[in-house]
Amino acid sequence: MANERENNTNYTIYENGPLGEVQIANEVVAIIAGIAATEVDGVVAMAGDVQKELVSKLGMKVLSKGVRIAFEDSGIRVDLSIILEYGCSIPEVTAAVQERVKNSIETMTGLKVVDVNIRVADVKIDNE
Repeated sequence: MANERENNTNYTIYENGPLGEVQIANEVVAIIAGIAATEVDGVVAMAGDVQKELVSKLGMKVLSKGVRIAFEDSGIRVDLSIILEYGCSIPEVTAAVQERVKNSIETMTGLKVVDVNIRVADVKIDNE
């Protein structure tokens, strides 16, 4: 596999495969990370940026909300911003998110994940 950076929005995983080239868009990796993170117990939602918040308020679901992907020579760096459920163990939940996101991206894309950085942006209390 030729793990070479193509540009900021695509990552080439097969350059000269038997049937041609295969690229994965940055947004696809972000969606995989966002879905994987929200599958972990204790994660209420992803915390997004202002632009993605506006899009989601218009009724369009943004699956990559709260996720930033950076392709580097050594692999992919994932930055997540999450909202946790009040009362959960932050170290346990964030460790589970890191492992789940890393495994999901590597399994689905074949790309190497070198970092999964998490920012706990908020805590959701039941009566909110």
